[in-house]
Amino acid sequence: MTRVAIVGATGYTGSELLDILIGHPRVAVTSLTAKLDAPVPVGTELPRFAGRVDLPCTPLDPDEVCEKADVVFLSLPHGVSMAYAETFLSRGKKVIDLSADFRFGDRALYERWYGIPHRAAGRLGEAVYGLPELHEAEIRGTSLVANPGCYPTGAILAVAPLLARGAAGAEGIVIDSKSGVTGAGRRASLALSFGECHESFRAYKIGSHQHTPEIEAELGRVAGRPVTVLFAPHLVPMNRGILTTAYLAPRSAISTDDLLDLYREFYAAAPFVRVMDGGALPDTKNVLGLNYCDLSVVADERAGRIVAVSAIDNLVKGAAGQAVQNMNLVCGFPQTDGLV
Repeated sequence: MTRVAIVGATGYTGSELLDILIGHPRVAVTSLTAKLDAPVPVGTELPRFAGRVDLPCTPLDPDEVCEKADVVFLSLPHGVSMAYAETFLSRGKKVIDLSADFRFGDRALYERWYGIPHRAAGRLGEAVYGLPELHEAEIRGTSLVANPGCYPTGAILAVAPLLARGAAGAEGIVIDSKSGVTGAGRRASLALSFGECHESFRAYKIGSHQHTPEIEAELGRVAGRPVTVLFAPHLVPMNRGILTTAYLAPRSAISTDDLLDLYREFYAAAPFVRVMDGGALPDTKNVLGLNYCDLSVVADERAGRIVAVSAIDNLVKGAAGQAVQNMNLVCGFPQTDGLV
């Protein structure tokens, strides 16, 4: 059995990781750490695991984690992961980082959008962007996976086939995404409180959201040239899920049926992408708790636009599930282990 540690086990993503990993046939969870003053049973800190997980959740001691684990999931805030990744990598551990700290090969780009200096820039060239549908082979050969953000996962999977196959232009792309509240993490915030979110629906950070350059960088790789997108995120009064609607200009006349065939061909080897049939469109309800990305695409001939729609669970395919999918690839396991 491969031994795994979750660093940051008490956040939404960390607890989702634990929920998945305790049912994984090839791993044993051997270390749980969090920002705590003293060790506590994980079932005390997270009652959903009472009677299910007999492990303490302890303050982080990197040496102890290295002794107990072969693979380390870093479920930590941006700017914090980089401080620990070097320690684990230098001791021969496989690292799956769920923060943004290793998603960019360009240090200056990270520092411009996240507003903090990068203290482990020497590792940026080693990290592989962990979107298995586009980078499966590279992920299999790395020790450092930069797990994608939740918004970028839904956005990139929705748009990539159109740019890769030249069906749409790279100019004037608009990506409109709606996320549940857990996308902001498990932290105290007036803006995320029940009274502020319930029965309300709002846009935020249009043109300035930190996931924008991640989307642009990955779509640029697919298109083979720089891509600029207008990214408009919204907060929806639900716990989890992301629905993304992307608008692109076709390069030439193309039907909806031909577009759906293009998507099915592009994702034929992707076990966690479901291209919908019969004109159906994705919704968040049908991916809840699952590692799937549901996709559809429509040619609006009257408006002269292609509209691509994706739905994911932000805590699963947008975070913890995708991290386990990446671990499976890194460790040489079947990609679907523990996830179906």
